[in-house]
Order: sequence, then structure tokens, then C-alpha cells
Amino acid sequence: MIDQLKTEMNRRFGVAPADVRVVRSPYRICPLGAHIDHQLGRVTAMAIDQAVYLAFAPSGDGNTRLQSLTFEGEISFALSDVPDKIDGDWGNFPRGAVRALQKEGHKLTRGITGLTAGRMNEGGLSSSAAIGVAYLLAYEYANDLSLSPADNIRLDQAIENGYLGLKNGILDQSAILLSQKGFLTVIDCASATHELIPRSNIMPDFDILIAQSGLREALISTGYNARVDECARAARILLDAVGRSDREPLLGNITFEEYEMHKNLLSGALAKRARHFFTESERVRLGIDAWRAGDLDTFGRLIAESGRSSIENYECGSKPLIDLYRILIETDGVYGARFSGAGFRGCCVALVSPQKSSAAIEQIQAAYRTKQPDLSKNAPVFICQPDNGAMIL
Repeated sequence: MIDQLKTEMNRRFGVAPADVRVVRSPYRICPLGAHIDHQLGRVTAMAIDQAVYLAFAPSGDGNTRLQSLTFEGEISFALSDVPDKIDGDWGNFPRGAVRALQKEGHKLTRGITGLTAGRMNEGGLSSSAAIGVAYLLAYEYANDLSLSPADNIRLDQAIENGYLGLKNGILDQSAILLSQKGFLTVIDCASATHELIPRSNIMPDFDILIAQSGLREALISTGYNARVDECARAARILLDAVGRSDREPLLGNITFEEYEMHKNLLSGALAKRARHFFTESERVRLGIDAWRAGDLDTFGRLIAESGRSSIENYECGSKPLIDLYRILIETDGVYGARFSGAGFRGCCVALVSPQKSSAAIEQIQAAYRTKQPDLSKNAPVFICQPDNGAMIL
């Protein structure tokens, strides 16, 4: 991939291969911690060995020119005149990166000439955060800026919250920037701190199985933002009940004991959203203990329970994703599975025994063809492994 991108940069833009740098920005999975990062919960993550790639070279002026091996057309704009968001346009990510950097006062004088590659339109693996991080790193390199991972986590969140209008937390960016192969990344979204927990040497081997649903609906046109708003309404009721009305309405600002004392004030959807937050937070705690102990059976069972709560309490699963989740947890060799991403489109992820992964792929594909014959035509199932976070190669 690296050599191909450098060759294409030379063919398309006349940039010498020696002058090309390449950002590898991985996708991520979140074994436990579904839908609680935006409520200041603790979440777990791993980067995987599938990634977005951005080959680039600093331009000699303030102009950006971009092409893609994935998307058609060319994106071009000046740093001095960055256009507003254009719905459905892949150029939103470089434009959002420039806007985020400029808003924080970083002086950009050089644009980039670049070429992207990767599955950047796949839901569930945080491809949007991955490409956002890639553009941030490229513009920073081109302009001799030295920013920390914490800076870039904040900046990438600004791209998605401020420029794209998605009310997500810091899980995706943190996983992409902080993960290390062989560790479980634990992110405390309240304190914006993280811990890398090494894999126990007694833990059995596992493969990460990704099962795409074939759904392509854009995340911000689904119920994602509506669920975040429901969490805020539930948090406001609980905060009022405990006399902390001045706090931001986030469920992470409520203790479990306070929730237990006042949960009777919640009903309907708000009760379900709060129930998911507090039970998922407990699953994260238990899952970290299981990971430390090398107990993959318990870790997998908690992942499956997380998936069930996403369906029953967070109510985010479309029928194809629910079908896929149920197929996965009934497949021989699977330790646990859940939606990856918002659950309205995208994929499910599972941890599976390496000895049974090939047979599992065949079983899953056959079962999904029966349940969703049309979607299954564009719903690959593949195996990947944990890997390191984003870097300039």
C-alpha cells in the first residue's frame, strides 16, 4: 500500500516518492463501553490492523489539493478560505481539520497535496475519526507543529462536533491515537486520561472478527444524536433530584448510588438510557478485571451482554444489525459480540477462537444471506488483529 501510494502521488501530482510521507491511521473496536463515552463513562478500545492511509507532501503555498483511491473527484481549497461543510462530501474531513487547527490559534501557512486510501465509508470502525486524525497529523507535519495526542484527541472531536455536527465523545480519537498492540486501552472520558493494560500471558489467543451489515446510512442522519439528547434529559432529572442542577447534564455526573436512589423518577426511554449507562459502566469495570486475569470467557460474555443492552436499553439496533448480532453470538467459537459504532448501520465485532474463525466466517455469511439477502451482497466478514495507533511512517 505504501509503495502504491507513493507511486500514485508521483503519477498524479509529480511529487517525488522520497518527498512523500504516509499517515497510517487505524480503525478501532470498542469491546466494552458502548454509547457511554459522550456521558463521561469509562470505555475500552483497541486499534486494529486495518487503517486509513494518507500519502501527502507539504504544498509550496497555502493551497490544498487532494485525491482518493476510494472516492471520486478532487478536493481543493485555500487555507485562507475554507468552505463550510458540504453534506456527503469527503472533503469535509480535511476542511474540518484545518478549521479545528485554526480555531485553536495554530498558524497554518502550508497546505498539503495528498492521496487517501482505505475503507473510509464503512460504518462501525470509526473511519471518520481515523481520517480526521490522519489529516490533523498531515497538516501539523506540513506546518512544523508539534502537538500531543491529547491535543489531537480534542481537535478531532472538534472536527466531528463542531464541523460535522455529530455529538460523540472522545472514544474513537483516543483509541486511534493511544492504542498499543498487546494492550487494552482504557479511557476515562471524564478525566480524559487513559491506561494501557497488558494482555495476560495466560489469556488464550483470539481473532477479531468484523461482520459488516451492508447498511450505508450516514451516522448523523440516524437516531444517534437523539439518543445523546435523551441521556441529557435523564441526567437533568437525576441532577435536579440530588441538588446539583448547576452540573452539565451528563449521566457520568451521577454516582451509581444516586442513580439507584432516584431512578424511579425516570420512565420510558429516559429510564432505559440511564439503565444502559450504569449497567454498561459496571460491565466495563468487570471486563477490565477479566482482561487482567486473562479470563477471555468472561470478557466475551460481557461483550455479548453489552450488545444485548444496546438493543434493549439503548434501543439503537436496526433490524439487520440485530440479525447479525444474534447470528454472531450463536456461532461456534465466538466468545462475545456486539454492535460496533452507533448500531444504526455499519458492523458487528466479535472475539473468536483462531482455530474456528474460518468456519465462523462461512457460518455467519450463510446465516446472514438467509436473513438479509439483499444487504448480504455487500457485507464482507473478515478477520483482523490488534495493532498500534496512528503514526506518520
